Amino acid sequence: MTERHVDDDVLPLCVDLDGTLIRSDLLLESALELLRRNPLLLFAFVPWALGGRAKLKREIARRACVDPVALPYDPRVVELVHGNADARAVVLCTAADKQLADKVAAHVGGFSGVMASDGARNLSGRNKATALVERYGERGFDYVGNERRDLHIWRHAHGAIVVNATATLPGRVSKDCEVLQVLSREPADWRVWIKALRVHQWLKNLLVLLPLLAAHLVFNGRAVGSAVAAFLIFSVCASGVYVLNDLLDLSADRRHPRKRERPFASGRLPLSAGCVAAPVLTLGAFAAAIALSPRFALVLLGYYVLTLAYSMWLKRIVMLDVVLLAALYTVRIIAGAAVIDTGLSFWLLAFSMFLFLSLAMLKRYAELRVMRNDGAGRVRGRGYGVDDLVLVQSLGGASGYLSVLVLALYINSTASEALYRHPQVLWLLCPLLLYWISRVWVVAHRDTMNDDPVIFALVDPVSRVLLVLAAAIVFGAV
Repeated sequence: MTERHVDDDVLPLCVDLDGTLIRSDLLLESALELLRRNPLLLFAFVPWALGGRAKLKREIARRACVDPVALPYDPRVVELVHGNADARAVVLCTAADKQLADKVAAHVGGFSGVMASDGARNLSGRNKATALVERYGERGFDYVGNERRDLHIWRHAHGAIVVNATATLPGRVSKDCEVLQVLSREPADWRVWIKALRVHQWLKNLLVLLPLLAAHLVFNGRAVGSAVAAFLIFSVCASGVYVLNDLLDLSADRRHPRKRERPFASGRLPLSAGCVAAPVLTLGAFAAAIALSPRFALVLLGYYVLTLAYSMWLKRIVMLDVVLLAALYTVRIIAGAAVIDTGLSFWLLAFSMFLFLSLAMLKRYAELRVMRNDGAGRVRGRGYGVDDLVLVQSLGGASGYLSVLVLALYINSTASEALYRHPQVLWLLCPLLLYWISRVWVVAHRDTMNDDPVIFALVDPVSRVLLVLAAAIVFGAV
């Protein structure tokens, strides 16, 4: 970027990037984007890092394709840049690599120059302070920053604008230079973490308890304890997957009308916290799973591997993605059977595959409806276009009705006679399931399906009533 001529009597305004201009970290953004495209590059990070932090940033920046338009900018800092651009030089001064910093500066506008890491020198902390003093002199600039590391710079600055910092940082800055302005930010509380971990999605893991109910072991204390523990372990592991998935899907999420409000995509939670939370949750879940049941741990490992493969590659393959989604639901049932050491029911597996395939299709159908209403032609990150609406609807509806057929065949089999004294009562489940499947598809068709279909089933009042009726029918059959 070329330098613009400004009044030499006015001190330049030097603006930090990470955590200040953007509510994120550009190095982590680019590294995660790179790993999303090729996870094997993780092994290349080590030799790059051995060459120094500046070299690591340059090697990642050369290969990453971070879109500056999608970054979570702090609108107050953007306004500060534009508001000062005509009166004095505004310089983007960052430890990020210059290749990426130049793109950000060009997108935001208002900057007269860029100072950044160049592959040889990491422009952070004391290095940044030295570079600014060399260019503008002692007390020859105002600096906008956000973290304790910026204290090295504020010791040599004329004035400070403190952004998104802890409550105590402005007081420390005032000991070194004049604090011109403080742009505080509400810290993330436990509710933001609840959203990041998607605790509401834990409802899907109640499927782990289904084999317990199907085997009529609800009065077996040991089986109930194992099943509840498996539910909690599965939920913690799933949260680890959700966090990792959000970190790898930042760019796509920011272009989605609802997903852009997710904590990591919006910048409400730092990416560094997510990079710690994901492995801690996952390793903790697997440690607990091994202690509970090695068989259950193996199923959990299969779920984790399948989920990662889905998130990173397979969700972009048309139809394979919905089959895998249905399989992931079914794996929860397999996990529930493994932890209480009961055999897998052919009927239960067949029923769940057809039912959950229908719900997976329903999820894609709802997304396509949203995209069509927004005027988009394709679902970003997926292989579907709005022209596929009718096909997805017909396949999903057919799969749902096939699950009813499997249920009817089960009721008429010797397997139901072994568990129920009055299996003929179970026939009442068929019209209930036919109605529910038809209804959820109508809800999606009317654009009021705003969540995962399984979550919808658990929070929708009509679905709850049907669930109670179904439980009463099963109880009557016993």
